[in-house]
Amino acid sequence: MTFTTTLQNNAIKIMLLGSGELGKEVAIEAQRLGIEVIAVDKYENAPAHLVANRAYAINMQDKEAVLALIEKEQPTYILPEVEAISIAALFEAEKRGFHVIPNAEAVNKTMNRKNIRVFAAETLGLKTSKYEFVTTLEGLKSAGERIGYPCVIKPVMSSSGHGQSIARTPDDIEKSWESAKEARGDASELIVEAFVPFDYEITLLTVRNETGTTFCDAIGHVQKDGDFILSWQPMQMSEAALAKAKEIAKAVTDGLGGRGIFGVEFFVKGEEVYFSELSPRPHDTGMVTLITQSQSQFALHVRAVLGLPLEYITYGSGACGAYKAKNESHTPTLEVPNSAFSKNSFVRVFGKPESHVGRRMAVSLVLDEVEAAKRRATEIVSQIRDN
Repeated sequence: MTFTTTLQNNAIKIMLLGSGELGKEVAIEAQRLGIEVIAVDKYENAPAHLVANRAYAINMQDKEAVLALIEKEQPTYILPEVEAISIAALFEAEKRGFHVIPNAEAVNKTMNRKNIRVFAAETLGLKTSKYEFVTTLEGLKSAGERIGYPCVIKPVMSSSGHGQSIARTPDDIEKSWESAKEARGDASELIVEAFVPFDYEITLLTVRNETGTTFCDAIGHVQKDGDFILSWQPMQMSEAALAKAKEIAKAVTDGLGGRGIFGVEFFVKGEEVYFSELSPRPHDTGMVTLITQSQSQFALHVRAVLGLPLEYITYGSGACGAYKAKNESHTPTLEVPNSAFSKNSFVRVFGKPESHVGRRMAVSLVLDEVEAAKRRATEIVSQIRDN
């Protein structure tokens, strides 16, 4: 395949359905190749809106609104970047000849935890934690008794940990039921998972297109309430565990098909590897690749979409710390210390138009030996202030 881009004729056009910090980096990488970018989100001035050729704010769960915008812009590729999108619109767009990344059925399976868990565990036979799905408080209580405590409770559709909780005893069930209502998506059904006493958890970024499948070095991460606060690359793990993770990641991404990058999450206990979740797009823990790889996960995603080769080199080990807002503001500003910008560290500020307590607003990035990078990334985050 030969890659051709013509700015005057807008030969290639990408539409992002979801324009947060991950979409922003995808937009930047696409524009470096002269590709026209249309950024869409549910609110004005989302991060990717700030760097796109054109920006729209629509209800992305409204099938007709999404289809009308697709027909207006005629994108070459449609890249869903969040879960809360009308899947019916994506299926219809494919019927009309538009190219959804990786494909509408893959998005359908992965945007909903029920779909991807059933696909992974029951269709592909992959090892997962024990789980059940419930739709009522009474059903949740019963599932908790069968699954056992502690158990993890998540809405089937959400992102960034919204609505997720751990019930450690039966007394926590009603609180978890209420917490699930904070889902950024669909809280009408919940997945109840047995808690895996894992040694660590990883994200294995898996990139695929017609040229083959590539794995980035495993990324270790720490999460709180289902949202990452620190990630690092590479994660030190046994060759046997890494081989199992790659085998599972390839099986599930081959099963989904299509082009692009997939963030495949695992729990690891010794050499036992449990499939957890999958996102068919760049992953928040993968922002560490902005400093550790010659081609970040965002650049690799764009390459995969375009059918380009997926080779890259590793600069070294590093870490990424997430800064979350401490205040509510309609005009947020961040105070970042000068010391955050050194020969091996920097900060990426997302430019979100509003801050809410706990909302991710920036990340620190440090290139160093893993433990030193983790300490430094955490230290930088602790010195940032918002108002």
